[in-house]
Amino acid sequence: MKIKTRLVISLLLMVFLPVLCIFLMIGVLGRLKLESLEKMYGVDASADYFVNSLQAISETTDSIVSSIREEAGKNPDQFLNFAFLQDYNTELQERMSYLVLVKNDEVYYKGINANVDGMIARFSSSSFNADSGTESDLSEIASENSGEAEAADNDGTYFGGNVRALVRKINLQFSDGSGGSLYVVSSASALLPQIRNFIIEAVVIAVLLLALTASLLMYWLYRGIKTPIDNLRKATQRIASGDYNFKVEAKGTDEISDLCRDFETMREKLQQSEQEKTRYDKESRELISNISHDLKTPITAVKGYVEGIMDGVADTPEKMDRYIKTIYNKTNDMDRLINELTTYSKIDTNRMPYHFTIINVAAYFEDCAEEVNMELQEQNLMFTYTNNAGRNTSIIADPEQLKRVISNIISNSVKYMDKPQGKIDLRIMDAGDFIQVEIEDNGKGIDTRDLVNIFNRSYRTDAARNSSTGGSGLGLSIAKKIIEDHSGKIWARSELGHGTTMCFVIRKYQEGETNSEQGFNHRR
Repeated sequence: MKIKTRLVISLLLMVFLPVLCIFLMIGVLGRLKLESLEKMYGVDASADYFVNSLQAISETTDSIVSSIREEAGKNPDQFLNFAFLQDYNTELQERMSYLVLVKNDEVYYKGINANVDGMIARFSSSSFNADSGTESDLSEIASENSGEAEAADNDGTYFGGNVRALVRKINLQFSDGSGGSLYVVSSASALLPQIRNFIIEAVVIAVLLLALTASLLMYWLYRGIKTPIDNLRKATQRIASGDYNFKVEAKGTDEISDLCRDFETMREKLQQSEQEKTRYDKESRELISNISHDLKTPITAVKGYVEGIMDGVADTPEKMDRYIKTIYNKTNDMDRLINELTTYSKIDTNRMPYHFTIINVAAYFEDCAEEVNMELQEQNLMFTYTNNAGRNTSIIADPEQLKRVISNIISNSVKYMDKPQGKIDLRIMDAGDFIQVEIEDNGKGIDTRDLVNIFNRSYRTDAARNSSTGGSGLGLSIAKKIIEDHSGKIWARSELGHGTTMCFVIRKYQEGETNSEQGFNHRR
């Protein structure tokens, strides 16, 4: 999952999930609180209680007010008993209300204490002070307290402003002929304990749900980002220590997973580069070892023959001539080794100066075959040449470097020829858009397990390094590099004990085609 998608989902969940959970929890909690109110106060509680405290307090006191009226109708004198009034007042105080009894225009009983709202206490002390007058002054007193008196649906008077109280009046006529009024004062700004607890619990639940949702979403985001980053950090540490033998797993589709896959690609390339470097270093050491050995052999021979001349061993013209020819041949061997090394160095560093030109296949290979035939005749080897590609076929190639390829292949065939009657065949074949050159010998052949390595530099199928099979081991490697620089391909077929066939292909030249269309590198 993309990081952007994760962030969008997190934002939506952080906004809507807590709201949904809060509504559900508040619904459940509210239902429990309403059931508690119904059970405790014997009312048919509704959700309006949570937004209208006056309604809640008024309805929860209705039963008490009805009971007071019923008792007042039966025996008003019992309200002159402070213990009797206190019982009712205690029950009312649980509902944020209290009683005030006025007899003969004087406050006879006032049932307020520290638990009653302060504003109602000020209202009561102002409304029912002995010097303030009778109940008819309620509206005036409310006005003085920034309140407005208005009729309420539940047979009472509501005072707003700073007072915020519902006052319900019950008239009393005592047995001694005196009259009085009993007031049930309910605070409109106070809350029932259940409602107050509900609000507190709802706020706590909302905060906890917000914190829990935010924590879970943060953990989800953190885990989705931290785990692949930790894997990348460990991978970089292993690469820094030179260890490439591991794999960076990436199963997701987010940006960090893409980064992990790119990192894994980089690791594979670094590993391949390291392996190639190791192989290159190994081949370089082998090459140096081979060159050192192959140079040491002719130098030792030259030194021996020169010492022989100096010591007078070559005491006849014939011996002197033989010694000088031997020295000459050995120096030619050293010159050839040095030239091969120089050529390979240029090819390996892409500094070989190629000069591509259009070559007629028939004319070029006929000249080449003539030169090869002359050289092989001197070595008593049979040579044949055939051209099946046609007289008008042409290619784009560097004549000198292409001749070097043929020379290296034939030299390699001669070097490992083990038959009394050696034979080498040069064949030019038509291969569609390519010409295929095949050079076949009847030499000792190459073992199958060695066949894949013969084009590697300094590789030798013959482990014994002696003068008869010496050489730098670069001949076939140089040939392979030259053919590849001609956008061609080279390979070998061989049967141990029966001979080897070296094959390479070069694309035919089409009229109007340029070197770049053939894929040649002009920087060479």
